[in-house]
Amino acid sequence: MEIDELKEKIFAFVQAAKGKKKLKEKDILNGVSAEVGVDKDVVKKAMREMIDIGRLMYSYGGGASSVEIPSEEYLREKGLIK
Repeated sequence: MEIDELKEKIFAFVQAAKGKKKLKEKDILNGVSAEVGVDKDVVKKAMREMIDIGRLMYSYGGGASSVEIPSEEYLREKGLIK
């Protein structure tokens, strides 16, 4: 599987949970790895690349971290969009 295709699978996985459940990094690694049959380390590397470019972000609340799709406000604040 190409890395860009894997990134789309990760994004779709996170988008499907948006508004329903806050996903921990582990949830994404396990879910996407099982869904597409790719090693968790490969999924982790792709997810980290997505976080680095602002396609996904870590959020913190209630003593736990989660991974989610950033809002437009967040992307503007970070200068990733105008």
